Amino acid sequence: MSTPPARQTAPAARETPAGPGRGGTTALLTALLAACVAFQLNASMLSPALVTMARELHTDEAATGLSQTAFFTACGMFSLFLPRFSDIAGRKRVLQGMLAVLTAGTVLAALAPNIVVLDVARVIQGVTGPVVQISLLMLRAQVTDPKRLGALMGVVTAVNGGVAGIDALAGGWLAGAFGFRSIFWVIAVVALLALVLVSLGCRESRPSAGTPMDWPGVLPIAVAVVALLIAVEEAKQPATADWAVFTGLLVLAAAAFALFWRVETRSPHPLVRIRDLRRRATWAPLLTTLLTLVGVFAVVNGVLMSFVQNEEAGFGMSAGTASLAFLTPFALVGWLVGPFTGRLAPTLGYLRLLRWGLLGSVAVLAVAAFAGVHSPPVMIGCTVLLGVTYAGMANIVLNLLGVVLAPADHPGFLPGLISAAFGLGAGLSFALLTPVQVAGSPDGSGSATGYVAAVVAGMLVVAAAWAASFLIPKPRDAEVAS
Repeated sequence: MSTPPARQTAPAARETPAGPGRGGTTALLTALLAACVAFQLNASMLSPALVTMARELHTDEAATGLSQTAFFTACGMFSLFLPRFSDIAGRKRVLQGMLAVLTAGTVLAALAPNIVVLDVARVIQGVTGPVVQISLLMLRAQVTDPKRLGALMGVVTAVNGGVAGIDALAGGWLAGAFGFRSIFWVIAVVALLALVLVSLGCRESRPSAGTPMDWPGVLPIAVAVVALLIAVEEAKQPATADWAVFTGLLVLAAAAFALFWRVETRSPHPLVRIRDLRRRATWAPLLTTLLTLVGVFAVVNGVLMSFVQNEEAGFGMSAGTASLAFLTPFALVGWLVGPFTGRLAPTLGYLRLLRWGLLGSVAVLAVAAFAGVHSPPVMIGCTVLLGVTYAGMANIVLNLLGVVLAPADHPGFLPGLISAAFGLGAGLSFALLTPVQVAGSPDGSGSATGYVAAVVAGMLVVAAAWAASFLIPKPRDAEVAS
């Protein structure tokens, strides 16, 4: 049994801000959106520029791809403890620190003389991994009306799926016209602007002020998650994977988690209370998030994009055309639908909207697998609908559940775990679905069998996520009668 936690303050939704902002909720929302955009640009704007980065840094695409891995791995690590640390040190203060570090890391990336320095810079930028989760906590601390809170959280969370689909297009254009360094300079300007807006427009909230931070618990859980993420990355390419390294990383992750469990049971102020991990309100949304990402992420960002560019089995599109026809509408629709999902969740029910989104995603994936592979218009329609059901509904609600289901006296821990589950699920999605695609449709075969099998596999995993969603308890305090 864990040691009973120290007495905490009132629920996060009713915290009294420590200081006034200068523009109320509008200024707060503007600042938080700027912070989330600064993070999202790091996540998506560089993907089209990997080839340019490799050429200008005199390396190969595999090396520049690893810089992306370094960024997302760092995001997962910092997401584990910074939300909880923000409960203690102050959310505004922590968010300001994150944006300052992001700006410094981005400038370093823009000046990087080689790939090693770029990798270091990307790890530094990963400190912004939990920016969306901390932003949601700050909103809940200031906005008490459930309907308004849901709408505002939906607006903020929608940015997490891409900046209306134009971020990747802008990244490709900047890299082609001015080189990859121009992307980092643009991100640095946005990050600096976000820092100013947060300083002026946000109020401070510290629901766990005076509680010691559980730093002894941070190291083992960070090692466990990073080892697991690197293991998943190693398994993405089964033909070239070093399975001895993969096995060693899994053993390290298990040992680190066992140590974390032992530390937390003895800590008077644990980072994650063991009794909270046993709650359905914790493990059920984590399981649902993991399964959802495994089922959808690689299908949209990997399998379908590979298929439509395949000249023998698919539609033979160029990379630019494929991104414009599929990824941009997917992100744009999700960005538009997300705020409505947040607004409706408190009245229609968070879990009802989540299940509608998951069930709709299952249906869309089925159509994509059996009809979309034969028709470009049908496949485009499927990705647009996935933008509604997954990006605009399921993805939004899963993020919000981390906030509304978190314990009132320990609000930062569950959003951090949900964020880590997103990262782990995205990696597992490629590790599980890409081998299915390659096995059934090897290079030059001209067969769509592997692509269909991978989409069907993703559909089945999303169906499992839908089933798991029935284990999530209803967030009654966050809902109102319609």
